[in-house]
Amino acid sequence: MTLLDLDRLCTDLGTGDWAGFLRDWDRSLRAANHPETTRYNYLLAVAQLARFLVYDSPDPRTAEASKSPTLVTKAHVELFQVWMIETRSASTALNKHKGLQRFFRYLVEEGELGVSPMGRVRQPKTPQKLVPIMGDDDTKKLLDSTKGKTFAALQGDPTISVRFPWRPYAV
Repeated sequence: MTLLDLDRLCTDLGTGDWAGFLRDWDRSLRAANHPETTRYNYLLAVAQLARFLVYDSPDPRTAEASKSPTLVTKAHVELFQVWMIETRSASTALNKHKGLQRFFRYLVEEGELGVSPMGRVRQPKTPQKLVPIMGDDDTKKLLDSTKGKTFAALQGDPTISVRFPWRPYAV
Protein backbone atom coordinates (compact mmCIF):
# COMPACT_ATOMS: atom_id res chain seq x y z
CA MET A 1 0.00 0.00 0.00
CA THR A 2 1.35 3.39 -0.92
CA LEU A 3 1.26 6.39 1.36
CA LEU A 4 0.14 8.78 -1.35
CA ASP A 5 -3.37 8.31 -2.75
CA LEU A 6 -3.78 11.37 -4.95
CA ASP A 7 -7.46 10.67 -5.71
CA ARG A 8 -8.25 10.56 -2.01
CA LEU A 9 -6.16 13.65 -1.36
CA CYS A 10 -8.11 15.56 -4.02
CA THR A 11 -11.53 14.55 -2.65
CA ASP A 12 -13.67 17.42 -1.33
CA LEU A 13 -11.51 20.22 -2.68
CA GLY A 14 -14.56 22.07 -3.90
CA THR A 15 -15.48 22.98 -7.42
CA GLY A 16 -12.41 24.50 -8.93
CA ASP A 17 -8.89 24.04 -10.20
CA TRP A 18 -7.21 22.80 -7.01
CA ALA A 19 -7.24 19.10 -7.93
CA GLY A 20 -5.83 19.77 -11.39
CA PHE A 21 -3.00 21.88 -10.01
CA LEU A 22 -2.23 19.22 -7.39
CA ARG A 23 -2.05 16.50 -10.05
CA ASP A 24 0.22 18.64 -12.26
CA TRP A 25 2.49 19.48 -9.34
CA ASP A 26 2.66 15.84 -8.26
CA ARG A 27 3.74 14.89 -11.79
CA SER A 28 6.46 17.55 -11.59
CA LEU A 29 7.59 16.32 -8.15
CA ARG A 30 7.72 12.72 -9.41
CA ALA A 31 9.71 13.81 -12.46
CA ALA A 32 12.22 15.46 -10.10
CA ASN A 33 12.40 12.15 -8.17
CA HIS A 34 11.11 13.50 -4.85
CA PRO A 35 10.42 10.73 -2.33
CA GLU A 36 6.81 9.72 -1.79
CA THR A 37 6.80 10.97 1.79
CA THR A 38 7.98 14.43 0.68
CA ARG A 39 5.38 14.54 -2.08
CA TYR A 40 2.68 13.49 0.35
CA ASN A 41 3.60 16.18 2.89
CA TYR A 42 3.72 18.90 0.22
CA LEU A 43 0.47 17.87 -1.44
CA LEU A 44 -1.29 17.44 1.89
CA ALA A 45 -0.42 21.01 2.89
CA VAL A 46 -1.96 22.36 -0.32
CA ALA A 47 -5.04 20.15 -0.02
CA GLN A 48 -5.52 21.31 3.57
CA LEU A 49 -5.30 24.95 2.49
CA ALA A 50 -7.90 24.30 -0.22
CA ARG A 51 -10.26 22.57 2.23
CA PHE A 52 -9.74 25.34 4.77
CA LEU A 53 -10.76 27.93 2.20
CA VAL A 54 -13.87 25.90 1.26
CA TYR A 55 -15.05 24.73 4.67
CA ASP A 56 -13.28 26.37 7.63
CA SER A 57 -12.30 29.93 6.80
CA PRO A 58 -14.07 32.49 8.97
CA ASP A 59 -13.63 35.11 6.24
CA PRO A 60 -16.44 35.13 3.66
CA ARG A 61 -14.05 36.72 1.15
CA THR A 62 -12.28 33.38 0.68
CA ALA A 63 -14.98 32.07 -1.67
CA GLU A 64 -13.05 33.07 -4.80
CA ALA A 65 -9.75 31.65 -3.57
CA SER A 66 -11.49 28.37 -2.76
CA LYS A 67 -11.93 27.87 -6.53
CA SER A 68 -8.29 28.29 -7.61
CA PRO A 69 -4.86 28.54 -6.00
CA THR A 70 -4.08 31.36 -8.42
CA LEU A 71 -6.51 33.54 -6.43
CA VAL A 72 -4.93 32.93 -3.01
CA THR A 73 -3.59 36.01 -1.23
CA LYS A 74 -1.27 36.62 1.68
CA ALA A 75 -4.31 37.12 3.92
CA HIS A 76 -5.70 33.68 3.00
CA VAL A 77 -2.43 31.98 3.87
CA GLU A 78 -2.14 33.89 7.15
CA LEU A 79 -5.68 32.86 8.12
CA PHE A 80 -4.76 29.27 7.34
CA GLN A 81 -1.60 29.50 9.46
CA VAL A 82 -3.56 30.93 12.39
CA TRP A 83 -6.07 28.11 12.06
CA MET A 84 -3.26 25.52 11.93
CA ILE A 85 -1.61 26.95 15.05
CA GLU A 86 -4.92 27.02 16.93
CA THR A 87 -6.14 23.57 15.85
CA ARG A 88 -2.81 21.70 15.55
CA SER A 89 0.47 23.30 16.61
CA ALA A 90 3.02 25.89 15.58
CA SER A 91 5.32 23.10 14.38
CA THR A 92 2.61 21.73 12.12
CA ALA A 93 1.87 25.22 10.82
CA LEU A 94 5.57 25.65 10.01
CA ASN A 95 5.60 22.35 8.14
CA LYS A 96 2.57 23.45 6.09
CA HIS A 97 4.15 26.84 5.46
CA LYS A 98 7.17 25.18 3.86
CA GLY A 99 5.01 22.98 1.65
CA LEU A 100 2.94 25.95 0.52
CA GLN A 101 6.11 27.91 -0.28
CA ARG A 102 7.17 25.12 -2.65
CA PHE A 103 3.73 24.91 -4.27
CA PHE A 104 3.36 28.62 -4.93
CA ARG A 105 6.98 28.79 -6.18
CA TYR A 106 6.02 26.03 -8.64
CA LEU A 107 3.00 28.08 -9.80
CA VAL A 108 5.24 31.11 -10.38
CA GLU A 109 7.78 28.98 -12.31
CA GLU A 110 4.96 27.58 -14.45
CA GLY A 111 3.69 31.07 -15.26
CA GLU A 112 0.38 30.57 -13.43
CA LEU A 113 1.20 33.36 -10.96
CA GLY A 114 3.24 36.52 -11.29
CA VAL A 115 4.16 36.65 -7.60
CA SER A 116 3.77 34.06 -4.86
CA PRO A 117 1.39 35.01 -2.03
CA MET A 118 3.95 33.38 0.28
CA GLY A 119 6.56 36.04 -0.50
CA ARG A 120 5.63 38.19 2.49
CA VAL A 121 4.09 35.56 4.79
CA ARG A 122 6.31 35.02 7.80
CA GLN A 123 7.06 31.56 9.04
CA PRO A 124 5.29 30.75 12.30
CA LYS A 125 7.61 30.79 15.27
CA THR A 126 7.85 27.52 17.10
CA PRO A 127 8.57 27.45 20.81
CA GLN A 128 11.85 25.89 21.81
CA LYS A 129 11.42 22.76 23.85
CA LEU A 130 14.14 22.07 26.37
CA VAL A 131 15.32 18.49 26.53
CA PRO A 132 15.63 17.25 30.10
CA ILE A 133 19.17 16.43 31.14
CA MET A 134 20.03 13.49 33.39
CA GLY A 135 20.92 14.43 36.91
CA ASP A 136 24.18 13.52 38.61
CA ASP A 137 22.65 10.57 40.50
CA ASP A 138 21.19 9.03 37.33
CA THR A 139 24.47 9.54 35.46
CA LYS A 140 26.39 7.82 38.28
CA LYS A 141 23.98 4.85 38.24
CA LEU A 142 24.37 4.52 34.49
CA LEU A 143 28.16 4.65 34.63
CA ASP A 144 28.28 2.26 37.61
CA SER A 145 26.28 -0.27 35.62
CA THR A 146 29.23 -0.60 33.20
CA LYS A 147 31.90 -1.45 35.78
CA GLY A 148 32.29 -5.10 34.77
CA LYS A 149 34.91 -6.13 32.25
CA THR A 150 33.04 -9.05 30.72
CA PHE A 151 29.71 -9.42 29.00
CA ALA A 152 28.62 -11.91 31.67
CA ALA A 153 29.35 -9.34 34.40
CA LEU A 154 27.19 -6.79 32.64
CA GLN A 155 24.41 -9.29 31.96
CA GLY A 156 24.22 -10.26 35.59
CA ASP A 157 23.86 -6.65 36.77
CA PRO A 158 20.27 -6.16 38.02
CA THR A 159 20.32 -2.45 37.13
CA ILE A 160 20.40 -3.33 33.42
CA SER A 161 16.87 -3.89 32.19
CA VAL A 162 17.71 -5.48 28.83
CA ARG A 163 16.85 -9.18 28.71
CA PHE A 164 18.36 -11.43 26.08
CA PRO A 165 16.30 -14.28 24.57
CA TRP A 166 19.43 -16.46 24.23
CA ARG A 167 21.95 -17.77 26.70
CA PRO A 168 25.43 -16.35 26.35
CA TYR A 169 28.37 -18.68 25.83
CA ALA A 170 30.32 -19.58 28.92
CA VAL A 171 33.22 -17.24 29.48
